[in-house]
Order: sequence, then structure tokens, then C-alpha cells
Amino acid sequence: MMNPSDENPPAAPELGDAPEDPYGQVPRPGPGQELLGHSENYPTRSPAIPVEAASAYPADLQITWSWAHFVIFVFFGIISLILVQGIMALHYAPHEKLGRQQLEEYLLSKPQFVLGSMVIWYALIFFFLYITLSVLRGHAFWECLGWRKIKSFTSGPPRSPLFFFLAGAGLSLLVALLSSRLQAPENTPMEELFKYRQTALLFVAMAVLIAPLVEETLFRGYLYPMFARSFGVWPGIILTGVLFGFMHGAQLGWTWSLVGVLVVVGIIFTFVRARTGSVFASFLMHLGYNSLISIFALIGTEGFTKLPPGH
Repeated sequence: MMNPSDENPPAAPELGDAPEDPYGQVPRPGPGQELLGHSENYPTRSPAIPVEAASAYPADLQITWSWAHFVIFVFFGIISLILVQGIMALHYAPHEKLGRQQLEEYLLSKPQFVLGSMVIWYALIFFFLYITLSVLRGHAFWECLGWRKIKSFTSGPPRSPLFFFLAGAGLSLLVALLSSRLQAPENTPMEELFKYRQTALLFVAMAVLIAPLVEETLFRGYLYPMFARSFGVWPGIILTGVLFGFMHGAQLGWTWSLVGVLVVVGIIFTFVRARTGSVFASFLMHLGYNSLISIFALIGTEGFTKLPPGH
């Protein structure tokens, strides 16, 4: 005899059905859905992680790379930096023999070396990511690295992009007030660079036009989601901020009080990226932050024609 319950068996779940997202942000992709939920941009051929495993994470933490890719990325970054700076140093090295300090001063006076080597290195880093994440895997480059529409911090409408830019400028004011109370040593590498007007002007231009794009893509787009998936959201935010501060340590002469301030700044940037689900939000904050600092530097030094006393 047929069981009455067999007459109307429950319908099989449709492809793409997914349980509610534990983060309370977006629905999780179900089996068969493409990574990041964009079938037109994220085909499922050769995914970096199984779709079933990917469904455990919100959309802004869906990534197409792993720790193995990160190790190769770090190795490539170190080798390429050494090669670029070595080749540039040989090209711009003076003909006469100079001492170490004289050679450093000579190279600092050459913006082609100081900034040109960094721009070339940044381009190589982006080329590596583009080939390994976009060309070889068939994903949209910017979107897979977190450049998406900004979500709201709450259930309300998203904030205007201008809000994040102004928030970054306000953060730079707080940092400037705090840094003025810290005992920073004189003649840090950054201050030495500002002694050469052409180099300083180009450095400021790079700090506004290039650095926010590169640093946000690498730290908040590439590193943060991998850390958050491996260790949790808050540990990922803190770890990303610490690495961000340490990356600027050499420029500050490893003055730990100033490095600590930048660690906090990096944590704030990463928190904004985590809450909005978008690198674009943290980029706007970074842009506002660097822009106001650059304006202050230009005004305070009269276009790098006059340095403050004691510098």
C-alpha cells in the first residue's frame, strides 16, 4: 500500500537555495552558485575552494585564492622588489665612489629612483595578481578583490562616498594632533626625503593618486578576507591593521609610537571595509586621510621650499 505521504513528496530544493547568512549581511550562496554570486563574472571552472565550503562565508569574504597563493605572492613581491631597486640603483648610481651616507643622499635626490622604483614594483604586483586571479581563473579582477558597491553599516541606506572621504580627512586631523604630542626623532627617512623638493612633490602626488589604490587593494582587498576566513573577522581586522602599520615602519625610522598610530589607522580602515563589504569605502577614507596630510605638508613647508626648524 502506498503511504499517503508519498503522494505529495516534498519538493527538492531549487538550485541556489541557501540558508540564512550567519553574519546577517547577505544570503549565502548555495550549491551550484558561482563564487561571489555573480554568474556573469565568476564562472565556476576551477574554483579555488569548493562551492559548498564557500557558502559558509558572506559574499565579501568569498575569495578565489588560498594560503599557497599568498606564499607565492610574498616570494614574488620580495624578489621583484630586490630586482627593481637593484637595477634602478645601478642605472642611477653616480660614477664616482661615494660613502654609504653620501650614496643614500644622492639616490634620495633622484625621484626617478625613489619613486620610479616603487611605481614599477606596484605595477608588477598588480600584474601578478591580474594574471593569477583574473586571467588564469576567469574572474573580474577588481570585483574579486573587494571593489564592490558600499553597503550600509546598518539596515538604512548606504552612506554617501563623500562621507567616507571626509571621515578619512577627520581621522588625519586626529592623528596629526596625537602625533604632535609624541616625541618623534628627527631625521627620519621621510624627513630626509622632504629635503629634496622635486622628490617630495612627486612623493606627495603618489601618496594621493597611487598609494591609496595600491594599499587598499593589497591590504583590504587581498589580505583581509583571507585572514578573516582563517582566523575570524576581528582577528583579521587587527592583523591587517598591524601589517599596514608595520609596512610604513621604515619610512618612520621604526619610531614605535608613530608605527602604533598607523596600526590603529589601519585597523580603522579595515573595520570600515569589513562593515561595508567594500574596499571602495576604505579607499575613500584612505584618500581623504592622505589628501589632508599632503595639503598640510605643502602649506607647512611652502611647497617644500622651507622645512620646519630642526629638520
